[in-house]
Amino acid sequence: MSIFAKSLAAGFLAVSMAATPVVAANPAAGEKLAEDQTFTYSTIDEISSLDPQIVEDVSGSNVARDLFEGLLNQDAEGNLVPGVAESWESNAEKNLYTFHLRDNAKWSDGTPVTANDFVYAWRRLADPKTASPYSWFAEIMAIDGVGPVLAGEADPSTLGVKAIDDHTFQVKLSASLPYFAAMTTHPSTFPTPQAVIEKFGTDWTKPENIVSNGAYVLTEHIPNERMVRERNPMYWDNEHTVIDKTVLLVINDENAAHTRYLAGELDLGPVPTGQYKRLKAEYPDETHSVPSLCTYYYNYNMRDSGPEALKDVRVRQALSYAIDRSIITENILQAGQIPAFTFTPGATAGFTVPKVAFGEMTQAERDAKAVELLAAAGYGKDNPLKVEVLYNTSEGHKKIAIAITQMWKQKLGVEATLANMEWKTFLQNKSEGNFDVARAGWCGDYNEASTFLDLLTTDSGYNDSKYSNPEVDRLMAEAKTMDDPSANYTKVEEIIAEDMPVIPVYHYASVLMLKPNVKGWPFQNVEGKWYSRELYKTAE
Repeated sequence: MSIFAKSLAAGFLAVSMAATPVVAANPAAGEKLAEDQTFTYSTIDEISSLDPQIVEDVSGSNVARDLFEGLLNQDAEGNLVPGVAESWESNAEKNLYTFHLRDNAKWSDGTPVTANDFVYAWRRLADPKTASPYSWFAEIMAIDGVGPVLAGEADPSTLGVKAIDDHTFQVKLSASLPYFAAMTTHPSTFPTPQAVIEKFGTDWTKPENIVSNGAYVLTEHIPNERMVRERNPMYWDNEHTVIDKTVLLVINDENAAHTRYLAGELDLGPVPTGQYKRLKAEYPDETHSVPSLCTYYYNYNMRDSGPEALKDVRVRQALSYAIDRSIITENILQAGQIPAFTFTPGATAGFTVPKVAFGEMTQAERDAKAVELLAAAGYGKDNPLKVEVLYNTSEGHKKIAIAITQMWKQKLGVEATLANMEWKTFLQNKSEGNFDVARAGWCGDYNEASTFLDLLTTDSGYNDSKYSNPEVDRLMAEAKTMDDPSANYTKVEEIIAEDMPVIPVYHYASVLMLKPNVKGWPFQNVEGKWYSRELYKTAE
């Protein structure tokens, strides 16, 4: 069974799952540990939030997995392993899940973690008053009663979650969902401390206020500069944790971060865009590229208030066809990324990439068709199409945007301008529809195709294009109750390739530089989920 299939199978347990060994740092025999167990790495932007029900970015999720622990975790290959829940089971219909919580799980203030903490957090996720950007995740989890709660038509107390007792958490679903357990590794489902949140409000995540239940506690946070998390002595498995302190530095320039990595200031650093081959040759033991469950794409603004031109499917198709994806992956990125003609990457468990029509053309054929489509839509030399491309500040995003807009200019005469914004402003403008075309990236929240395709349903919270196709909605709703939904997923990809609400550009590879004395990095986890407690540093 491939590593991808293993990951999915972990969420498809038929009736019962007993406790399995918990993954923790595990130095090999004869390895000598470094005296200083501090792990330092960088991110390009300040994280969106430290609140599990609010965080919406990959970097923030990495922090959340250290500070908080959900029902289940993943091991280095993406398989499900116990977290706060020691064991779990579902009924035969897979619409009722029961999680048995360990009795030694504690918050960092020493109070027990109970099933009621999960009830509170899940209700909070769905409560419109929370304004969670991930509230829609509660809906695709098919939690019973979630629709009316999200709409503000029912009290969050009606949600299908309950504490049978302090150590038994039960979830009732409105549909059969065989991969439901795998969805509980997502930060939005992590427990949060009700008393602390009610006391401090939005300030509850500041270092002096925060109470968490993960392997680490937050000890310092200077926004846009640095964040420090240190071992939580109250964590139930603290004795198997080796890394004492994890330091996150916000470095807005990937080249600057790379320089600091080479200077020994970072244990984990970026590979600047286009430099993978050179760095792999120079630092073969430190430079890595592995498949990743992520897609890089552009959103079209299809709102009523959006550009009139982008409401025309011929324009959307023309712009997509004219992008030579191989130039981006082979000439700009050069690190194992895969040209994308579907939204869902091939690394997804149980997913076979379908052959969509425009993906089967040669680039010359796509270019010719793009010219034909744009002319048919009324745009050309005397009436050039004008669009603005929005991206968040990053040298890599800038290089890709320049390449794409030059392709549009040379092949189609499109007059495109570029606009870049820092991360939080970018997210806000994209969410509010203040863009023509906007850069986007999506990494799977769990390893199944619906984590990508649900984004393009009408009610998805991250459907920034505001694309709406009743057939896509129907197929995705139907897929949730099917034993084998692959035919539905193929059909949805075919519809997307025709309607072109987004431009798939490439499927990511996880590209990084890691010091050779850092051990335990989960290279085989295509979701890229890592935990500081699983790492350790050897003496050099």
